[in-house]
Amino acid sequence: MIKWIAAFLGYFLFRFPGAVLGFIVGSFLDNFGGSGNRTRTVFENVTRQSVSPADFELNLLSLCSIIIKADGQVNQRELDYVRQYFLSTYGKEKANAIFRTFNQVIKKREISAERICSFMVQRTRYEVRLQLLHFLFGIAQSDGQVSKAEAQKLKEIARYLRVGQHDFESIMAMFIKSADTAYKILEIEKTATDDEVKKAYRTMAKKYHPDRVVTENEAIRKGAEEKFKEVQKAYETIQKERGLS
Repeated sequence: MIKWIAAFLGYFLFRFPGAVLGFIVGSFLDNFGGSGNRTRTVFENVTRQSVSPADFELNLLSLCSIIIKADGQVNQRELDYVRQYFLSTYGKEKANAIFRTFNQVIKKREISAERICSFMVQRTRYEVRLQLLHFLFGIAQSDGQVSKAEAQKLKEIARYLRVGQHDFESIMAMFIKSADTAYKILEIEKTATDDEVKKAYRTMAKKYHPDRVVTENEAIRKGAEEKFKEVQKAYETIQKERGLS
């Protein structure tokens, strides 16, 4: 029950990325009932098969802190973005407790993104990791733009999360707009012929069609719908630009 409440609150505030993260965190709370020793370090259980909510929270916050610090400064709008998500998920009292820990995490000089991502890879499906990356892009953009340093760090995290290059570039194109954004979403070059554009659209539409995502996870299913809409929007943009029928 907690996972669905968290997913709903996350979706209400941050759309699909918030729903996914809310579902993940809520699932941990459902499964472990709030048990766990908060005195353990962030990375102590990376290789263990079980994990407490406290461990998950700290690893998630650590990834957030890596993005927030990527450009060499701590931006208040990015902090507020993360804080608002945890407030919506846990409520004021617990969120404040989490952020007391977060204040310590964000002051750490070195946090191993590779080790945290190893933790995530072992415990989440590929579709969920795509949405985690989407959420991290949201943090980076919350101050108005994704800096070069943030983009580079996100690329590094994507590699550790074992996210494919084409999937990474497709997600990035949703946050970093350019003249060829629509083409990047369809995973083709701007020099592609009209026939290649149509073929790419058919391929991507098939790849991201919601019917292909067989899952009981409502958040993942909605994510497929969102991606499908982005693919359609990209194709419509190119159609208009080229006068395609």
